[in-house]
Amino acid sequence: MRGVSGRYGVARSATAVLAIIAAFVMTGCGASTSSSVGISDEGWPGIHADARNSDTSSVTGSRSIELKWSRPIGGPVAAYASIASTGQLFVTTKTENGCNLFSYEMDSGRMRFCNRLNPGVVASTPIVDAAVNTYVGDSGGMSSFNDHGQPRWRTQVFGTPISAQFTHDGNVLSVSQLGQVNVMERQTGKRVTSPFELLGHPDYLANPNLVPPPDDQGLQECFAGTAGCPVANTPALDVDSGRFFVTLWRPGAPNASLIALKYSGGDDPKVTYEWNADILEGGSATSPNLSADGSTVYVSDNVNKLLAVDAATGAVKWTYDLGFTPLGSASVSADGLIIPAGGRDGHLLAVRDKGDHAEKVWERTELVQLGVPAQTAGSTGYTVVSKGRGENADLTMLTFDTETGATVDEDPLPGAKGITVGTSIGPKGEVLTPTLIGELFVFA
Repeated sequence: MRGVSGRYGVARSATAVLAIIAAFVMTGCGASTSSSVGISDEGWPGIHADARNSDTSSVTGSRSIELKWSRPIGGPVAAYASIASTGQLFVTTKTENGCNLFSYEMDSGRMRFCNRLNPGVVASTPIVDAAVNTYVGDSGGMSSFNDHGQPRWRTQVFGTPISAQFTHDGNVLSVSQLGQVNVMERQTGKRVTSPFELLGHPDYLANPNLVPPPDDQGLQECFAGTAGCPVANTPALDVDSGRFFVTLWRPGAPNASLIALKYSGGDDPKVTYEWNADILEGGSATSPNLSADGSTVYVSDNVNKLLAVDAATGAVKWTYDLGFTPLGSASVSADGLIIPAGGRDGHLLAVRDKGDHAEKVWERTELVQLGVPAQTAGSTGYTVVSKGRGENADLTMLTFDTETGATVDEDPLPGAKGITVGTSIGPKGEVLTPTLIGELFVFA
């Protein structure tokens, strides 16, 4: 997910990109469920498509796409676009003034609405329900809007929610970068559980002179998953069991952890702690992914390892050396095909979970992966790559066969430079990607 110019050029380019992200964030910054709770699994309703963060779509992907439209957003973009079942799409950005939450029509690219929220919204992808209501975090709060952008509610939180998830009973689960877990009613924003503090919470009654940390503290480090951002990634949620997983770097700890918690729902809803695994060397820039059966959590650390973890116990099942550190989450198919995102000197490859080890299925070392992959039905995948090297290399949307890695289509992103920050699939198989510098490309 980084421009490169040889091995040492990669490091310089990655450092430059992270510096850009740090600058703009610091200054600004579901799985199938019952329709009875108003959640749709059509479109791309969350940052990683569904509750398990699969980065996959049930739509049969086209093997011959072309650019439909593109447009500048008005500022840098750090997170995926989300897409309602109607095709209405949503994206956040960083701007000094004016709007930083945008919605567009898929077919035309016409703006539906734009709103101004607190600057931390750049770190959050809106999630969208079946009624095309959106839910998005910003510095100090979680807000909901209808499909016209009119406000429905706002609930104050501690920190900035890093994208959210829908629970099995239709509530909104958010975790802020400062470690506060909240579950809120979708219709009113009212909390259904007490806030759960992963890092504890200062006692201002006992220590009245304590100064609360700013709600955007550490956001500049969340993209790379380093120590200054305690919770850098979106939780993965098992909608059947209520168990969910977050990455957490405790202050002063040598490494980050993978944490399991559980939301009970029911008449006495609560969030409880399950287990902790201190396994993420150097932190993690990837959101956890769940296997389709909920038994395994996949996550990468910042020293090139992809790990498979037992979801019930936290025991590591296997590790796999990718040869690079992903800066973005993997795509995990229902049958266990894992395609990591690019990273520092990252390329395109796929491995398969074989139970007690990972097996490499294919590898494309000649391609510099400058995006994050998405898999669709029909063994078709999409990601942004470059065959050239250097920060000015041209970007291409690659359509590839997920079983073999073979190229089946290539479509340029005209004028695009740098990296892209997510790949989302629309309800009719549209392919969307925003660039870090703030342009949205839509292929159909």
